[in-house]
Amino acid sequence: MADRGYLLTEPDLHALSIGAGILGTGGGGNPYQGMLRCRELMRGGAELRVIPIDALPDDALVAEVGGIGAPVVSIEKLREGRESLRAIRALEQETGIRIAATISAEIGGSNAMEPFIAAAHAGLPVVDGDGMGRAFPEVQMTTYFIYGQNPAPAAMADDKGNVVIFREIVDMYWLERLARDVAVGMGAAAMLATAPMRADFLRGAAIPGTVTQALTIGRAVLDARARRQDVLDRLAKVADARLMFTGRIIDVRRELKGGFARGHAVIEGHGAYAGQEARIAIQNENLVLWIDGAARVVVPDLIMNLVEETGEPITTEVLRYGQRVATIALPAHPLLKTPEALKVVGPAAFGYPDIPYNPL
Repeated sequence: MADRGYLLTEPDLHALSIGAGILGTGGGGNPYQGMLRCRELMRGGAELRVIPIDALPDDALVAEVGGIGAPVVSIEKLREGRESLRAIRALEQETGIRIAATISAEIGGSNAMEPFIAAAHAGLPVVDGDGMGRAFPEVQMTTYFIYGQNPAPAAMADDKGNVVIFREIVDMYWLERLARDVAVGMGAAAMLATAPMRADFLRGAAIPGTVTQALTIGRAVLDARARRQDVLDRLAKVADARLMFTGRIIDVRRELKGGFARGHAVIEGHGAYAGQEARIAIQNENLVLWIDGAARVVVPDLIMNLVEETGEPITTEVLRYGQRVATIALPAHPLLKTPEALKVVGPAAFGYPDIPYNPL
């Protein structure tokens, strides 16, 4: 009998939000808000079920859904609640098919929660996997597109009731370009559902088990706090996280440009890193970590700032002067390290052609 997965409980939502925040590399939207939205659906009677990719027949169709826009906007512009469902229903109407499950575009941040919100409204399960193993700022930066997903049809929905269908798209880069323009017009925040994918395609193109991975990370953080253990040490054991720097934020620059939050953060070292300085480049997510001018961690490997004492992830939109942070790094999934993947998610794709990618 096929593995039917498991149901999330209310305490799981807190753990998932922490794990998704850490895997989000600073982006993907505010995971706490996503957690609250899932909690209200659960309290209203909805079941949030996670299933492995192998639980679906080969021809079952899965919809990838997630937010598009600048995470900083989510602080002031809350979701209406059913945007992701409207996007999926628009795809079904356009194609004449029925979706069997949802899956995350990115396990990072609030976008880890969005497939659950759509699935709860539609009475569907959520596949245990995603297309990034982290968060990335652009639509084409998923393993789905890198390994062959069609760019069309796709659908976008906003909080006001607008729905836009992309019926024919030349390639994934044009989908990013056009969807970004629409997102800006929708207030720099909207929901995007891309072309439905067969389960047999996802078995090779999705990064598997990332919902469970986020839960495991979040549970480890919460357990370490409860036991007054070193949270960073626990993360090293459960997630292969490496401590790269500790210090105090002495400068943060952010600007909303072209639908992205772009900028940098500068950290003055303390403790073992006293006298050193770290700098992190930001495009919604953390992209490059320099320590004393040398690039130490580079996208697609994961860079995350945490509250040093508690392990709470600090997303880029809430970074501020004076925060004491621990900067950790995690290795990217192998699907993100192939030559074809690095063309899309490597440092050159973000405007750093002179920085070589040396994987963790």
